[in-house]
Amino acid sequence: MDLTLPFEPILFGIKWNMHLILEYLAFFIAFRYYVFSRKRSTDAISSNNRLTIIIGAIFGALLLSRLVAFLEEPLVHYQQGWMVLMNNKTIMGGLFGGLLGVELVKRIIGEKQSSGDLFTLPIVLGIIIGRIGCFLAGTKEFTYGKETSFFMGMDLGDGLSRHPIALYEVLFLIVLFVFLKRVKTKAQALESGMLFKIFMILYFSFRFFIEFLKPNTFFVLGLSSIQILCLICLLYYYKTIRQGIAYAYQRLHLL
Repeated sequence: MDLTLPFEPILFGIKWNMHLILEYLAFFIAFRYYVFSRKRSTDAISSNNRLTIIIGAIFGALLLSRLVAFLEEPLVHYQQGWMVLMNNKTIMGGLFGGLLGVELVKRIIGEKQSSGDLFTLPIVLGIIIGRIGCFLAGTKEFTYGKETSFFMGMDLGDGLSRHPIALYEVLFLIVLFVFLKRVKTKAQALESGMLFKIFMILYFSFRFFIEFLKPNTFFVLGLSSIQILCLICLLYYYKTIRQGIAYAYQRLHLL
């Protein structure tokens, strides 16, 4: 059976918005996975501080996810008004905004322990579910690619063969989830917080390059707002990247 996009099945006489349903499902499953993971691990952060950190992450994510989404097409979004601005959001801004919110809150409450590792796998799982929703939304969501003759090109709802960017991301994230889970299991002496850093570096690097396949229209210095954010994030983690390169070079040298 051919899948027609956008996929909005009618059940009980109601047209169901699968993107919205999967978005809420992503939040629910990711949170339940986090709760499950925390119960099975030793958390060095107290429950009160952990809750405060989560609140900081939420507010940081809400703010920057909407700001970065606005900067993707500022002129268009400005003309559309404040209500549309509040509804537009991007996971990239949410992730980096959440990171900044967490770091700010930790400074305020004096928490020294790294807090990201417990969130890492739930976040990846949540993004996978959310991106499936984006894929099913077709061209109704700005997660589609440029026109292409590539064999993976698909009609996403406008009659043109386009790169299914959301689908590419789902495939990448599944591999990333398996990789991070393996790293978490095998690397017992892994530095606290390193799992989250690895996720952010790999995911933001992937998003930087995949943006070249999107039909962006607003650029600064030849880059989209998402790509600029990716570079900012990678600069934020430059010490970790430098350590990773040095470690890889050392391993190659030993071989």
